[in-house]
Amino acid sequence: MKILDWYILKRYLMTFAVMLLLFIPIGITVHLAEKIGKILENNVPLVEVLQYLLDFTIYFAHLLFPLFLFLSVIWFTSKLANNTEIVAFLSSGVSFTRFLRPYLIGATIVAILSIVLGLYLAPNASKGFNDFKYKYLSGRKASNSTNVLKQINDNDIIYVTSFNAKTKTGINFTLEHFENDKMTYKISASNIRYIQEDSAFVLRNYLKRKVGQNNDLLEIERKKDTVFSFDLEDLTPEDYIAETLKYNELVNFIEREEKRGSKFIGRYKLAMYQKWSLPVSVFILTIIAVSVSSIKRRGGMGVNLAFGICIAMIFVFFDKIFGTLASQSNFSPLLAVWFPNIIFGILALILLRNAKR
Repeated sequence: MKILDWYILKRYLMTFAVMLLLFIPIGITVHLAEKIGKILENNVPLVEVLQYLLDFTIYFAHLLFPLFLFLSVIWFTSKLANNTEIVAFLSSGVSFTRFLRPYLIGATIVAILSIVLGLYLAPNASKGFNDFKYKYLSGRKASNSTNVLKQINDNDIIYVTSFNAKTKTGINFTLEHFENDKMTYKISASNIRYIQEDSAFVLRNYLKRKVGQNNDLLEIERKKDTVFSFDLEDLTPEDYIAETLKYNELVNFIEREEKRGSKFIGRYKLAMYQKWSLPVSVFILTIIAVSVSSIKRRGGMGVNLAFGICIAMIFVFFDKIFGTLASQSNFSPLLAVWFPNIIFGILALILLRNAKR
């Protein structure tokens, strides 16, 4: 690798790191200032607050990774252009494609980091972030999934009035078992709790009604320890579980939910596809940023930054709009995730072609 490559790559990664170090503390400060009242009101232990801030940092950084990168590339490339360094590079016989190579190497490094975050670190951070938010910060018990009704296999349907993901406790649980389209028995309990150590459920005020031809047989117990064919995830809030599962777990979860005919399958697939679309967007936004900011303009760096912020806002707008369509309608999750990349990929090629001229 030549001196030019090292010079640009070092500036690429350092500016990106500085951008993260600048914006993440600002995000933490604003978020903490908004929530500090509820944190003090609930007497949250300092250790939990620090863990929450760490989870928030990972969650926030992964979510805005491409945009931070986009702005940082525009920033330092505009400085190169204003200092006439790019003109010197290209005048020495270096083609624009060759000039772009260290940017793509830097984008590869950042994309790999984004993949590691998305597949492994971000799910754990998202779980901790949401657990803390639902436990201490929400005005209502947002960790509760309410009126959960699911067909978990061909014969069993479960229902629970509410289920708390933090305490793993549900209220007014019902399981109905059918054979040949006829109910053969029904289990109900006023309270159900999952014991993770035993991989079993504890039911309070247990009642099992076996349907007979003439009379029903009742089985009543104050407390019942048992194992069911469904898992804890079946009672977890739908908008909560997808982003807390690692990639392999999420793939298996989606396969199982597809067999069950879950109506939230679009939301789950959206979370899965986003793990791969974000790294691709790193390359697209890098090419756009270099193409826009490599030209020295009369307005200086401010014009490039203004253009970059507009592009970033449009990108976020497309991402949110199509993400909402996929999660709340029959719109294809795959198209929803990749449509912004397709549109901005075409834009990147157009801008790159003009920049080469």
